[in-house]
Amino acid sequence: MFAALAAWSATAAAATILIYGDSLSAAYGIGQKEGWVSLLEERLKQQRLDYSVANASISGETTSGGAARIEATLERFQPAVVVVALGANDGLRGLPIAEMKANLARIVRAAQARGARVLIVGMRMPPNYGTKYTQAFEQAFAEVARELKTGYLPFLLEGIADRREMFLADQIHPSAQAQPIILDTVWKALRPLLGK
Repeated sequence: MFAALAAWSATAAAATILIYGDSLSAAYGIGQKEGWVSLLEERLKQQRLDYSVANASISGETTSGGAARIEATLERFQPAVVVVALGANDGLRGLPIAEMKANLARIVRAAQARGARVLIVGMRMPPNYGTKYTQAFEQAFAEVARELKTGYLPFLLEGIADRREMFLADQIHPSAQAQPIILDTVWKALRPLLGK
């Protein structure tokens, strides 16, 4: 019983990292344990960093959906760090970039108002969306990060985007073998937000 109580206290004391994304963070099409978010939990344990991970990512989520549920999600998890990895579905649907930026800003401000540190994870669109849209889309993440002084990772799929073998048959969702690479990419930007 004492061991169970000690384990509970250790868990209760751990600060929470909230992953707030879409299917790219929800382990779509692969086992949950194979996703980069589960791998992040393992790395935190290995490095003895006192954080737990809450994955509130939903497949198909847009920044609009994320903005609508952010307050309730923050209330539920009380995170110390929020990783915002939304926007891919906005881009795939060709939604207005100004609207996406406003939604991202709303999510970030809500997290910051509760004292959480934020990492914005950028995304890129395929070139067939046109140069004007793809450039403005990519820049939107950097602009919000700069304006609201958050951590910033330019591209979630860095190092795998042009490697077909790293994706499932749909050529949209990363395979299990891609997940450790995604984790390494996220980790470089996330680690400075975690303190010593």
